[in-house]
Amino acid sequence: MKILSKLTIITLLFITGCSTTQTTYKTVSAKDAQAKMTTSEDVVLLDVRTLEEYEEKHIQGSILIPDYDIETEIETQIPNKDTTIIVYCRSGNRSRNVANKLITMGYKDVYDLGGINNYPYTENIVTN
Repeated sequence: MKILSKLTIITLLFITGCSTTQTTYKTVSAKDAQAKMTTSEDVVLLDVRTLEEYEEKHIQGSILIPDYDIETEIETQIPNKDTTIIVYCRSGNRSRNVANKLITMGYKDVYDLGGINNYPYTENIVTN
């Protein structure tokens, strides 16, 4: 009987441990990103380019954390790991890498928008 109880407990622990939802890499279209940003206050638009690139032009309302500073700065800027984060860069390479890194760090709702070069809503682009 004791063996059966132990096996039952081990089985339940295994099933519970295996049923956790793992976040996966997701892309988002500019249209869907725009909709998310206008319908929810809990969305952060994250620019992962350099300060120079950001100052040249960026999407209105975005925050800057360069890709090379993500690991040291993200938890200060976005401490809630349930926050919806939409990541973009210049062409899509850095945003893909950062989106995957954020998922690895435990952020649960991360989307890769790709590059600002392909962002069609030019009225939302701030330039200096």
